[in-house]
This record gives sequence, structure tokens and C-alpha cells, in this order.
Amino acid sequence: MSLSLIQKYNIPGPRYTSYPTVPYWHDALFHEDAWKASITRSFNESNASEGISLYIHLPFCESLCTFCGCNKRITKRHEVEHPYIQAVLKEWNGYCDLFASSPIIKEIHLGGGTPTFFSPENLEILIHGIFERATRAAAYEFSFEGHPNNTSKQHLQTLYDLGFRRVSFGVQDYAKNVQEAIHRIQPFHNVAKVTYWAKEIGYTSIGHDLIFGLPFQTLDNVLDTINKTNSLQPDRLAFYSYAHIPWIKGNGQRGFNDNDLPRDHEKRQLYEEGKKLLANNGYHEIGMDHFALANDSLFTSAQQGKLHRNFMGYTASKTQLMIGLGVSSISDSWYAFAQNEKSIEDYYARLAINPLPVYRGHLLSAEDIIIRKHILNLMCHFKTSWEDPSLQFSELPIVLEHLYELEQDGLLLLAANSISITEKGKPFVRNICMAFDLHLIRKIPETRLFSLTV
Repeated sequence: MSLSLIQKYNIPGPRYTSYPTVPYWHDALFHEDAWKASITRSFNESNASEGISLYIHLPFCESLCTFCGCNKRITKRHEVEHPYIQAVLKEWNGYCDLFASSPIIKEIHLGGGTPTFFSPENLEILIHGIFERATRAAAYEFSFEGHPNNTSKQHLQTLYDLGFRRVSFGVQDYAKNVQEAIHRIQPFHNVAKVTYWAKEIGYTSIGHDLIFGLPFQTLDNVLDTINKTNSLQPDRLAFYSYAHIPWIKGNGQRGFNDNDLPRDHEKRQLYEEGKKLLANNGYHEIGMDHFALANDSLFTSAQQGKLHRNFMGYTASKTQLMIGLGVSSISDSWYAFAQNEKSIEDYYARLAINPLPVYRGHLLSAEDIIIRKHILNLMCHFKTSWEDPSLQFSELPIVLEHLYELEQDGLLLLAANSISITEKGKPFVRNICMAFDLHLIRKIPETRLFSLTV
């Protein structure tokens, strides 16, 4: 990849887990009655045919990792577990009261924070509580994020017995100086231990999360991390670009100097060389920043054109309705987005007076839904089409003007009524999506909102 292209396109941009992106939500037009109506509409349209998804945010961590951009609460007090689970179940019951029938759950993902901060016994209480008013879909997929340092064999066995078959472990990088900089000291043998336990118990999809662009990280570090990872043969990998946004995430990302980070061409080399090594090891590139072996459901879904993307990232199948439970979680009814209170204290306070602790959101317009479909197509399939009149929109000529320059740089192929992203263009998929982002085009941010795209 040429340095000139990196310098040209390495600009702040969204990761497009939603459209419109959160900074462009029209909070002033959002209200609870409209949110409830969108939930019941989406549930009635989709529950029987495809089921619903649940994302459950478990925010507690025992120590602060300075690379992390997630909503978390640092504490070693495990007495916080039980009241938090009871609050999440109260919120879930508030949603169940809106449903006309028993919800059929197709996906559950436990994210954080550190879900394995919670004891296996409390996680069992949580999942049993969810299914007091729900049933499993025929082909369900339950997953959770585990910290290699505190995931016990009992965690893995308990969640397996509850129906979980997919687990992802945060690895980031194995170099000692990088781990010290990001405050994530995690020996290889800890990762190997939990990976082998998961295989022994019977998990069918084990993932590792790696990050490039971390402070003090070198190409040798990345290649060594990938080689160690390959020795464990996880079924899928996330290979993320570190998002340096200290102006949003505060002191956690101010633990090192900006000059300590690999930049531009140096950072991109970490990804490109890492991607080559992953390909040599049998991993296939799926969407943006994701790789999977041919036996994994994510690869199969991509091959079949069924890959989906939402606030949980890439998923192997689509559900129209995704309910986010817990502090800061975001729900998606397809017709609207809603976010819960972002501090635990505010989350508890709102729950005390309202079973839905939502404090902001966005009601999608007809135009929003059309653009959302195009961006999903690009992020999941690297192509989109507006040949169908229902996928056309009034400002398409403006979008085409933005696409022409990207085509001149060899990043995409533009046909009469469609575009497809080239191999050269895949690293710039976020930039290509930005050409469709009418909210961003109409109002360029005056302050820094997003991480760099490359």
C-alpha cells in the first residue's frame, strides 16, 4: 500500500457499527413512546421468523487496561455482582412486558468490561433469569468475552452447560513492554490454558482478539504474537487497529505519549504483514479486521452472503431486533436506536422509576434506513447496488461525486448502478462508507469524534 494513499485517507472516521453513527443521533426528536412503538413493531415482524439478539454489558474490571475504549468500572469489590444482575433482569422484564408473545432468543453476547469478573454462579443466575420469560431459537449462538487471567475452567463449563459455544479471549500483544504500557500483563501460558480448556469442554468457536498500533509495538512483536496465536489455532481472530481517542476516553488512554505509537505507513505495515501471515496460516479475511478458519461459522456466513454487522460487531446471522441490557448498552430495533444510562449510578436511578433505563436515541428516517443498507452491504460484502428503486435516494449524485475520486485511486469499481470494493480498497472500507454518510457530509465535525481510519 502506497504511503501517499495512507496519508491521503488516514483521516478520522466512524467504524460503522451503526448508521447513523452515535454522534449524529437526533436526541431531541427521540422519545420513549416512539422507542417502545419501534420495539413492538420490530418484534412483531421478526420474532417468529428469526428471533431476537441480546447484548448484555457487564462493566466491572479489577484493573484498568489503558488501550480500552469500553465503558467499564474498576473495582475489586465482587459484592457489586448480585445487585447488578438483578438490575439487568429488571430491565429485561421491562422489555418482555412490551412483547406480544414469548421472545425467541437467537443470539446472546456477554460483553464488558470483563464478563468473567462475575462468578460462574452469578452468570448462571443471569442466564436462567433471562430464560424465565424466553425460549431458545432452533439455531442459537451464545458467546461471551473472557479475560485469560481470570477465566476459570468453571466459568467455561458453566456457560457451556447454559448453551454457550463461542468464547473470545482478549490477547492484544505478547510483548512485555507493550503489555506494561497498556497495563495488561498476560502471559502466553494463561491464554494457552483457557484456550485448551475451551477446546476440551467442547466450544465450537474460540476467538482471540489482537490489536495493532499499540504503544512501543514493532513488526516483530506483531509477527511473534500471530505465530504464538497460530500455535493455539483459535477458530477466528479479530485483528483491530488501536483506536487512540484520549479526548473521549480520558486518562485511561493518556498513560503514554502519542509519539510512542506507530504511525501512518509504519502502523499499516503491522497490519499488512500480519494479514499475510494470517493468510499463510489458513485464516480468511472476513469483513473488516476479522479473520476465520474455514470451519468457523463466520467464514461460512461470509461465503453465503449472510454476514451481518451491528453494535456487537460482525455476526454470522442477522436479527432485526437487538436488545442491549445493562449500563451504556445500545439497542437496535432497525427503526430506532436507544442507549442506556452510561454511569452505573444513573442506570440504577433510572431503573428505580422506569423499567427501560434509556436516556438517548435516534429514530431512523426512511433515508437513514436506505443508507444503512448500503453501508451494511459495504462493511459485510464489500459491494452495494442501487439498481432496485427502493435503494435509491435523492442525494445519490452527491455520493457518486465522492466515489469518483476513490475510483481514480483504485479503491473501488463503479458500475452504472453499483460499486464493488477492490482488494486494494478493502483497507479503506471506512472511507468508502463515509462517501455514503449523508449526516457526515452535511455536517463535518468541528471537533475530534472518531479514530483514524487506517
